[in-house]
Amino acid sequence: MRGWREEVVALSLRGYGYGNEEDDRPDKPRRYGVTEMRSPFYSFRPANQALQEILDSLGPFVDGLKFSGGCHSLMGKELVREITDLAHKHDIYVSTGDWAEHLLRQGPSSFKQYVEECKALGFDTIELNAGSLKLPEDALLRLVRLIKSSGLRAKPLFSVKFDSSDIPASGGRAFGAYIAPVKERSSERIEDVDLLIRRAERCLEAGADMIMIDADDVCQRADSLRADIVAKIIGRLGLEKIMFEASNPSTSEWFVKRYGPRVNLFVDHSDVMNLERLRGFNMRRSDPSSRFASPFFLM
Repeated sequence: MRGWREEVVALSLRGYGYGNEEDDRPDKPRRYGVTEMRSPFYSFRPANQALQEILDSLGPFVDGLKFSGGCHSLMGKELVREITDLAHKHDIYVSTGDWAEHLLRQGPSSFKQYVEECKALGFDTIELNAGSLKLPEDALLRLVRLIKSSGLRAKPLFSVKFDSSDIPASGGRAFGAYIAPVKERSSERIEDVDLLIRRAERCLEAGADMIMIDADDVCQRADSLRADIVAKIIGRLGLEKIMFEASNPSTSEWFVKRYGPRVNLFVDHSDVMNLERLRGFNMRRSDPSSRFASPFFLM
């Protein structure tokens, strides 16, 4: 359901003939056009206070909140619970960041304990950085199933570059079968978008809810964005199950202009308003009858 601020603005716009109910963005939870926001927990203000101020203004347009870089590991459990409760009041899911890989060094049982603790603290989604985990494909799939069996959402994160030892030998990709690496680990990184897509497909088959694409070497800057890689990923996996990391407003603009408001993006909290404006502008271009689909267009 929309908050009263968004409702008042939308009703005011329709009262002046600008848009109608059908032109508004779908109510949360959304299956597409998802905006996941990076946590503002590097602020000098208390974490919950900074988040409260942001959500009071932008809550209706934020679908997810991500604790980036494992910052929740540095907070007390009471504060983490307070933040997750605040997000849930605004119908926002809460995701972990890159942290699970640090726990696997303590053994498989520690990861299960981590999942249970995340659930107790109010997290809804656990992110798995496939590149940092450095696990065989089948082991990654087991983690996805473990997360799902605990009642949480799984969100594997993939980079377009892999360790050279992870890339199957030529001719070993038939029927998408898993080919165990036979080479020793190395520091050489090789671009392989087909391997990314195949692993993402297997994670989705195992129950993953969303696939996050790392910005590095793909979409970190708009002037060097790899449109060919983005197009191939979306063409094979579709828009609904893929989320791209948009590192800056220019990158967000490129994605919305190219793929429309339905694209799922992970952005900094400072870029949420700009992204909502872009989504609304794109909707107006595709539907001339809706001149002001986004309330932020007037701001």
